[in-house]
Amino acid sequence: MKRVELDKSQNVTPPPLESLRLNGLNVAVIGGTGGIGRALSHQFAAKGANVLVVGQTFRDQEVPRITFLRADLSSMRDARRIGAELPAGNIDIVVFTTGIMAGPKREVTPEGIERDLAVSYLSRLVILNEIAPRLGKDRTRTDLRPRIFVMGFPGTEQKADVDDLNSEQRFSAHSNTVSGNEVLVLQAARRFPDVDVFGLNPGFVRTNIRANLLGSRALVAVVEWLTSFMMIEPDTYAARLVPLLVSRDLNGRSGAMFNNRAEAILPSPSASEPSYAAALMGASDRLVSRALAGRAGEGAGT
Repeated sequence: MKRVELDKSQNVTPPPLESLRLNGLNVAVIGGTGGIGRALSHQFAAKGANVLVVGQTFRDQEVPRITFLRADLSSMRDARRIGAELPAGNIDIVVFTTGIMAGPKREVTPEGIERDLAVSYLSRLVILNEIAPRLGKDRTRTDLRPRIFVMGFPGTEQKADVDDLNSEQRFSAHSNTVSGNEVLVLQAARRFPDVDVFGLNPGFVRTNIRANLLGSRALVAVVEWLTSFMMIEPDTYAARLVPLLVSRDLNGRSGAMFNNRAEAILPSPSASEPSYAAALMGASDRLVSRALAGRAGEGAGT
């Protein structure tokens, strides 16, 4: 994996966390029922924002200013429904944190899509395409452009197997997902000029996202212990990032990427290559269309 490099051309200074007063801010966290998404939701709500979380299991019924929309984000049909139901016109910020990591064996959703790709990338693509044209259109505020944040591992130069995006010939699911999310940010930044779209690389955060990565709980526990010195807690990450997510310095800087210290990082060179990006987005669109049409078992590759 390529070492992530800082982008020194970006001069962004987030406000101090303790200074934030986010009353009236409307935030949607896709994947906000656990891990990083839940920590971000709590931090936004604690600062006065209204937070709508999307996921499967709601645990924050007693937390003021957090509401819930249930969804199965392994399903493209459900992702499309969520995109249509979200009150995008009144939303200021959308954060995509949904994610799993593929296990040692390929798993497939009922729609015929490799599960990591479906949950961690394609559901985001579907929802983003649904909400971006409407995002923030009904707001009266002008100090903050409507913005979308896509969490992944940008800047690490992980390329997708565009000819086999669904891992039907070779199992490279996680690289496909990582590259898809990074390209999605850059392509959406061009396609939706009225919305600012950004990439987030959280690095190693202590969550259960790696639970099925190695296929053995004992082995995962050993790996987690060995890498624990590199990890930060979800609450620590949220405290660092929320000031960035609401920073006015981001207005008009669509396409920028940030690490877990809220520092700007350079995108992967491949993600900016037009022919590769076009091929990846084309393969993604075809997989989504196939799933929505109910042709789960049709063909191989894309």
